[in-house]
Amino acid sequence: TNKKLLTCTPLHKVTVGMTPQPVSLTNKDTEEIIWTYDVQWAKSDVKWASRWDLYLKMTDSQIHWFSIINSTAIVLFLSAMLAMIMMRTLHRDFRRYNEIEDDEEAKREETGWKLVHTDVFRPPQFPTMLCVMVGTGYQLLGMAITTLFFAVLGFLSPANRGALMLALLLLFVFMGVFAGYGGTRLYMFFSLTNWISFTFWTAVTFPGICFTIFFILNMLVWGEKSTGAVPFSTLVTLIVLWFGISVPLVYLGSYFAFKRGRPKPVKPPTLFPKHIPEQAWYLSSLLSIFVGGILPFGACFIEIFFIMSSVWLHQFYYMFGFLFIVFVILVITCAEITIVMCYFQLCHEDYHWWWRAFLTAGSSAIYLFLYSIMYFCTKMQIVKTVSTMLFFGYMFLISLGFFLMTGTIGFVSTFYFVETIYSSIKTE
Repeated sequence: TNKKLLTCTPLHKVTVGMTPQPVSLTNKDTEEIIWTYDVQWAKSDVKWASRWDLYLKMTDSQIHWFSIINSTAIVLFLSAMLAMIMMRTLHRDFRRYNEIEDDEEAKREETGWKLVHTDVFRPPQFPTMLCVMVGTGYQLLGMAITTLFFAVLGFLSPANRGALMLALLLLFVFMGVFAGYGGTRLYMFFSLTNWISFTFWTAVTFPGICFTIFFILNMLVWGEKSTGAVPFSTLVTLIVLWFGISVPLVYLGSYFAFKRGRPKPVKPPTLFPKHIPEQAWYLSSLLSIFVGGILPFGACFIEIFFIMSSVWLHQFYYMFGFLFIVFVILVITCAEITIVMCYFQLCHEDYHWWWRAFLTAGSSAIYLFLYSIMYFCTKMQIVKTVSTMLFFGYMFLISLGFFLMTGTIGFVSTFYFVETIYSSIKTE
């Protein structure tokens, strides 16, 4: 076999269009092939700090402005509806409820939301699970806000993807104190006392789900003998961060919440619950939840497309200013749509608003996962089973985190809305 190099030498340089050198092996176990390549360096007048501009300016900013305008239109529509409720309907209700009514006909014309004032703060079913989800939502919300803040200031470069992932991981760990505090305050509001056990579930539920799915997916990558598999030492580091820092911080936040004492509802519930009238079909829980999730997703789906392209198609996402604006619009949209849906529900004397408030905004995560399926079918060219499982496994985790975060935004906004309107009326 001829092992003499015919290319990649000073006398025989590689040029475009050259015919590859044929290789013939008679004994594949003993003979070897020497692989070589040529590199030609060309001097550039572009400064080093501006080298990434060619890649970062590939995306047209007009589509991002369209996303902002689209999201703003949704917010204005919801704000107008909410303003109508607050300024017209509620103002009229307050005036009527706080006046002494002698006319029986006037009393019968009362709207329904005041009639459930003795039940509106009655604890829901599965209160511990709701508190765990709200506490985790606080943690994710704090992580998202802090990460966006540093990204907008330029501390997180799109060229260094590892720095962004490391920042998300560390911020999630350190935001555990907010999970413990926020979840425990709601837990005590429901007159529940076993806060130590509750704090443990808050600290391990969502991270445990994420670690389990991540470990299974990583085992599949190991089975393919891929260099992209996370080493065992990194998994040990994640466990140390989880139980060594995150769990103690969750307990610390829960301790501070417990020391503040139990928050009391503005209208304590009575011993016996009030009967809920039969509801119309358009007020059913499932319909309200699925309809409510459309607008929050519609407010941010364009930016979601660019983020998914950055994650799965190795493109660069650097417009963190646009992302921050869209995130603010998403928060406002989740709050307003949940408040509006909750008000309509209370007006029909249905006081089971706790879970519906969380699920109305959180249902936008369902549309996110459905959109990822469409993205997989139209943009991705994946044929291997393991790669498909990786895509949908990670998108499920992203959708789960999005569900907890948006659900918490809607729930907290509705909670303060309900507390505000019921603290403003006189009751016997």
